[in-house]
This record gives sequence, C-alpha cells and structure tokens, in this order.
Amino acid sequence: MTDFEQRMQQEIEDFLKPDTKPTTTPSKPAARPVKLDRQDAKSMKTGHIVKLAVRTKQLEMDTAFEYHSTSISKLEAQMDAEKAARKAGYPIVGYVIDIQRL
Repeated sequence: MTDFEQRMQQEIEDFLKPDTKPTTTPSKPAARPVKLDRQDAKSMKTGHIVKLAVRTKQLEMDTAFEYHSTSISKLEAQMDAEKAARKAGYPIVGYVIDIQRL
C-alpha cells in the first residue's frame, strides 16, 4: 500500500509543479508525433484519418494525436493509430475523437 501512496504522491507533485524535473527519468524521451502534410494525406487514395485523445502522464490533459492510415478497415486503422501513438511516446490512449474516411 505504501508503494501505491508514494506513486500517487509523486504524480500529484508532478502535476502541481510541471516546471520541475521528475525524480525518475524515463529510459527513452517521449517523441512528439510526426505531422503529415495535408498534401500527403490527400495524395492517399484509400484509408482513414484517425484522431485519438492521448496522454503521457495519468493526470495530464488530453492531447489530440492524428494518424493517417492506408487501411480500408476502421478497426484496423484505429489499432494502427494506437500502436503509432504508443510508439511516439504516448503510453495512455484515452478514446477515439474522430475517424474520417479518405
């Protein structure tokens, strides 16, 4: 139980003081998602544009992550977007904001 309390206390401190560096350093820094140009998305003939709500910390505001998939399946496009978000450094994927067909 004390392990849980310590982690929660650390999360609260990190949330209240975002300008200070965390005491635990991640093994790999979080990379921001690569934004594709609208030109690239329009040149794709089939696929979906998936927007996800993602976070790097548990007590952080949601950030929109946009992924351009060539898959014709909505479910497969969503799963590809979730994999890409985790690979880009967003371990917490909240929900799907929007899926648009190209």
